[in-house]
Amino acid sequence: MSGVDERTTVRPPRAAAGSAADVDVQGIVPTFVAPWPLPGRSWIDLAVVFVLAALGLLGFGAALSGTGFLLAGLGGLALGMAVGVASHALRLNALLTGLSTVLVFYVFGSALAMPSVATFAVLPNLRTLGGISIGAVFGWKDFVTLQTPLSAPAYIMTLPYVAGLLVGVVSAVLAVRWLPRRPQVAVRCAIVLVGPTVLYALGVLLGTQTPFLAAVRGIAFALIALLWLGWRPGAGRGENAAASTTAVLRRKKIIGTAVLAAVAVVVGGGAAVVASPAADSRFVLREVVTPPFDPLEYPSPLAGFREYTKDLAETKLFTATGLEPGDRIRLAAMDSYDGRLWTVSGPSTATDGSGAFELVGDHLPGPQLMTPGSDRRVSIDITGYDDIWVPSVGYPSALTLDGKAAERSEDIRYNAESGAAVITSGIGTGDDYEERTTTQAVPSDTALATTPTAAVELPPVTNIPDIVVAKASEFVGTETTPMGQLRAIEQTLRTTGFLSHGLASDSSPSRAGHGADRMSELFTRTPMVGDEEQYASAFALMARSLGYPARVVMGFAPEVTEGQGSVQVVGDDVTAWVEVPFEGYGWVAFSPTPDETEIPQDQDPKPKTEPQPQVRQPPRSDNLDDSLLTEASIDDGDDKDKNDGLVIPEWVWWLALIVGVPVSLYVIPLLAISGAKRRRTKRRRAGGGDRSAAGAWDELIDRYAELGYTVPAAATRSTTASALGAQEPEGATTLTALAGTTDDVVFSGRDVDDTTADELWQRSEAEASRAQGALGWFARQRSRFRYRAKRSLVSRLQPSGSLARRAARDQRATGGR
Repeated sequence: MSGVDERTTVRPPRAAAGSAADVDVQGIVPTFVAPWPLPGRSWIDLAVVFVLAALGLLGFGAALSGTGFLLAGLGGLALGMAVGVASHALRLNALLTGLSTVLVFYVFGSALAMPSVATFAVLPNLRTLGGISIGAVFGWKDFVTLQTPLSAPAYIMTLPYVAGLLVGVVSAVLAVRWLPRRPQVAVRCAIVLVGPTVLYALGVLLGTQTPFLAAVRGIAFALIALLWLGWRPGAGRGENAAASTTAVLRRKKIIGTAVLAAVAVVVGGGAAVVASPAADSRFVLREVVTPPFDPLEYPSPLAGFREYTKDLAETKLFTATGLEPGDRIRLAAMDSYDGRLWTVSGPSTATDGSGAFELVGDHLPGPQLMTPGSDRRVSIDITGYDDIWVPSVGYPSALTLDGKAAERSEDIRYNAESGAAVITSGIGTGDDYEERTTTQAVPSDTALATTPTAAVELPPVTNIPDIVVAKASEFVGTETTPMGQLRAIEQTLRTTGFLSHGLASDSSPSRAGHGADRMSELFTRTPMVGDEEQYASAFALMARSLGYPARVVMGFAPEVTEGQGSVQVVGDDVTAWVEVPFEGYGWVAFSPTPDETEIPQDQDPKPKTEPQPQVRQPPRSDNLDDSLLTEASIDDGDDKDKNDGLVIPEWVWWLALIVGVPVSLYVIPLLAISGAKRRRTKRRRAGGGDRSAAGAWDELIDRYAELGYTVPAAATRSTTASALGAQEPEGATTLTALAGTTDDVVFSGRDVDDTTADELWQRSEAEASRAQGALGWFARQRSRFRYRAKRSLVSRLQPSGSLARRAARDQRATGGR
């Protein structure tokens, strides 16, 4: 029967519902659709889905910086659709299709989502594989919480990549495997557009208040979708193929399409201008999702240390009830240093040891490393304090806001590892709260004598002055244990330094700050002068230079007597100390600030006169002999590299095995064969003169053989050129000319200069490149793995040097080449 392919046509008495049957031109004989190749209608469906999904991906541009998201999104979309088409062609089930999608995600994710980090901008590595894995799971969180335009973290482009990949796979499977079964059902056609529609909505929800070409994209999306639904054969309800070919219906469709397009542009564009919501009322997820608290958006607490000692020294900050002697009230723990400031780690640099500030309820989580001491129930009544940092004792387990602060309990963020809490809306006069807390037990030095520091990862410290590192090695002396070295540094600072807040009443000036310059000044000035800000910073930097995790804690240390009910805390009670974690005990406090405030005016006592024997004495020198000085070993290595080894997850090894073996099977032979070809070319060009000219022809013939052409064996150059020209007519003229020129150069008996040989090589390489370009992609790839280094008969018999003239006479006598 005409119109039916008998190779794929079956005539069952009745086609079962849901079978892979289509209807022929007459709508009578059922035919089964072959898996491959796809009919032209399916390619049109895929093209429409790709365009609509691309319009949806453009919505990500409102939140992202640059155009890199297009590479990630469109690349993922194309790969997903390719997986869907391959799934249909190979008849893969859902499980194999899913596994193929995961494999494609990891193989191409580095090049598309993280090209700046990938090896050679294409190949995956441990960082990119881990990055795209994190981005696929947590990328949406970064999208709606970080400040736009987004350019970091490095894996931020993974979200459009994953979205495009998934939409491409699902839409392609629906278009080529599910839709052709019952193409006459209009609902099925509409379901194919669900993926692009979801992608469009995702771009809107994850965007910003300022949309990205909203009117243009919206009109184009709706117009293309409606036109495809209207024109797709079999999509109209009750409409058969024969009727769709009538001229009347086609004319009506054309008129209807024109009217629909005009109405969509005019009405849709006008509505976008007149009825579109204001930017501030546009619904996007980032406006309803609370971003993580970032301490770096606020000044470092330690930077304001002198404000308490100078401006607020007598100001009543708050009243604390429930304290016991020795209790310290902590504000913040700073564990990151950049040469300018000690800061609290932000979300981008937070580690397991530094913790992160999280939204909490009435009950607060406990730290991972702590030895419980005694419990407290402390009440704080704010009178003159104004900041976001909540004064607290120990590690609170419950925090209840009272008074006018009660309604702001949702603003509390707590870091369980540092014991610090903040109220993002601020805390000030009139606020009061109550906390149940547990203090850290204080172990004895004897218990810690042989105890190592805990394996806690903290953010790195950078730009430590060399003199700080040198002084740390000097201060530890012969101590070898962590506690011994830390106590040695603490005692040296306390006994050799002097305390000064830089007030007018102080006996010696003291500059504020704790940057690298101030740390250098602390140790180069004689004597050492500073306050808690400088000494705590110096001690923490020394500990970090020795490889010990240390953090600077700022807070208040009011004087509390036994049984005292309430304590009035003033600015002069401010202090800072250092905490270092010990295995099995927790964070142990160190106080390196000296108590001595009376700084002697003359620190260089005059030497006493001692009777000397009647011999000539050498000049007196105040400098010590170099042999008496201990050389300081300064290690600029990264502490993190010393303490922490690289822990590679098991899934990375499996992925490397799955991906690395196929890649190695492809790359290693390719590199070996490419190297052999380069050596072959270099050897043929090295002969010089007529040998180099003959080598150019041999290289061209081998290139043709590697491309798959049949090269005659033991034939002259002209015969070989004729045989190859018959297989590749476009190169026949060039090959014949090259053969004649090469024969003339080789057998003429003339001296051949390097210019002539180089010209032949250039012509040969140009012809080889042209022949390679004339082949398809797969044929070119096969040629890369072929190697031929067989010299032609004429080349093997080629004369050279003094035999050239004799060969030329023989050639002219025979009249052949």
